[in-house]
Amino acid sequence: MKIFKKSIFLFLSIMISAFLLVGCTNSSTNNPSNKDTRNNNNNTEETYKKSKDNILVHYINVGQGDSILIQVNNKNMLIDAGPKDSKDKLLSYLNKINVKRLDYFITTHPHEDHIGGASYVIKSLNIANFYAPKKTHTTKTYRDMINSLKSKNLKIHVAKEGVILDLGKDVVCEMLSPNRSNYEDLNDYSPIIKLKYKDNKFLFTGDAETLVEKDVLSKKYDVSADVLKLGHHGSVSSTSADFLKNVNPKITIATSGKDNKYGHPHRETVSKLKKINCKLYRSDLDGNILVSGDGKNIEVITKN
Repeated sequence: MKIFKKSIFLFLSIMISAFLLVGCTNSSTNNPSNKDTRNNNNNTEETYKKSKDNILVHYINVGQGDSILIQVNNKNMLIDAGPKDSKDKLLSYLNKINVKRLDYFITTHPHEDHIGGASYVIKSLNIANFYAPKKTHTTKTYRDMINSLKSKNLKIHVAKEGVILDLGKDVVCEMLSPNRSNYEDLNDYSPIIKLKYKDNKFLFTGDAETLVEKDVLSKKYDVSADVLKLGHHGSVSSTSADFLKNVNPKITIATSGKDNKYGHPHRETVSKLKKINCKLYRSDLDGNILVSGDGKNIEVITKN
């Protein structure tokens, strides 16, 4: 009898400990109204179900590159398509969440880690509007993208300051750059895009560097945002102190490959974020990052 009682006590102790451990997997971000859930498939599915009334921003893990899908009001907008070697991963992700059509497909600039998968996306999906900055390139990757556009008779709309993108009710989406036509660095042709859904604010920066950040600030644009996609994968050449101060984000996202040779995100950038007590998510560590907003509160779900 004593042995039986001891066994029951041990079993209950293990169960209580396990419950407490599971209960600690959810933590809040800097804003108490924001939720941070890691590796929780049930929460991910529940978020998809709420998508009709939410904005969903998928920072897709394509390794060392960018690909971001925005879903709101039954519309889809894809910013960049990652490198070619991640094309299958990208297309699989889009297929899994049943994305067949893009209302907008934007390539921020013609570097391979942003357009490597573009020709495959163009071939695989129905695309209503394609945007790219007015800057050509000589690479095969760029030519493949252009040929894919031609095969579907898709026109290239110029991505530049002042372009407004229609994503439906309660959404304001505007390109704040490029502000010039003669940047020396291809990265700087990346449009900085501000998206506001009710009270939720997002800023997408491509690989825009400090020079573009200064251009945008000099134009007195409101760049404040709850969520900031770090410029150039968190490189020290982007996210200047002045720009970061004006954005004043609660959450930042670094899109970078695991053990990448560039050292992205750079220690200097990470240090800046720590100083303002800003939550940093990294695709190299967190995998796919899904941000859901109901117009007021924001929830972050990560899945390796």
